[in-house]
Amino acid sequence: MQGTIDGFGYGAVTPAAAFLMACLGAALGLRCTTRSLRTGRSFRAGWLALGATSIGSGIWTMHFVAMVGFSVEEVTIGYDKPITFASLAVAIVVVGLGIFLVGYRGATRMALVTGGTITGLGVASMHYLGMAGMRLDGRFEYDTLIVALSVVIAVVASTAALWAAVSIHGFLPSLGASVVMGVAVSGMHYTGMAALRVHLHPTALNEGAPAGDGAADLLVPMLLGPVCFLVVAAVVVMFDPLVVMGTPDWDGPPAAPGHRAPGIPAQVPRFGTYADPASFSARPRDAVRPVDW
Repeated sequence: MQGTIDGFGYGAVTPAAAFLMACLGAALGLRCTTRSLRTGRSFRAGWLALGATSIGSGIWTMHFVAMVGFSVEEVTIGYDKPITFASLAVAIVVVGLGIFLVGYRGATRMALVTGGTITGLGVASMHYLGMAGMRLDGRFEYDTLIVALSVVIAVVASTAALWAAVSIHGFLPSLGASVVMGVAVSGMHYTGMAALRVHLHPTALNEGAPAGDGAADLLVPMLLGPVCFLVVAAVVVMFDPLVVMGTPDWDGPPAAPGHRAPGIPAQVPRFGTYADPASFSARPRDAVRPVDW
């Protein structure tokens, strides 16, 4: 017995909200990646970790916001909490591998291809692991070709977004890269859902929820946790954390007698400026410019 799937139970509301969440997470994550390339070594890992967590939280929230509008008419759907939240960890860790690779290797062809592939696979892994956490009186079946297409969409768009993050600077280009990443996540999600078929057990009756928690039970933690994190991440990106975290470590050349202490450049820039100590000795002061936000 094949179930009747409805992926848009609330019309265009859930797809639009899900897309916005994906774009928000991508915008913060890609901006953090850009900032990591324009700051000193002391803060690079922190920016990249913040970026990976932002993107991972964004795609996880996007997925489950979209799933609020998903239903199978003949049965009630439940969710397994450990698997559901494990998908969040997978998204952050796998996306983080791609982000760190690009953050430390730069915009080389190999780094972008490898990082984009890993990031895209992280998006796809989060989606299908999240689907594995669903509980209903039946089983899922996927069309292999459409699943493969969904993974290709995630990988290609993720690679393009990472290239834009490390190669193109400025607010509008970064916004465009965020939209590309949002399209990657949303396109991958709905392409993957198009591959889904639900085969119900002969005894399936809509008599109550199966083992697990329903969508309403997961809605509050699903929104409060990742969304609050994304808000905090936005504040960190908008405001200079140097005020809170103090002066970063600078590995400059030894100072000559009678001059400043070793490792302190002639002019300590505000957070986010070029942090190569050699640039302070080789360039005039007016050559040190802030990051193009």
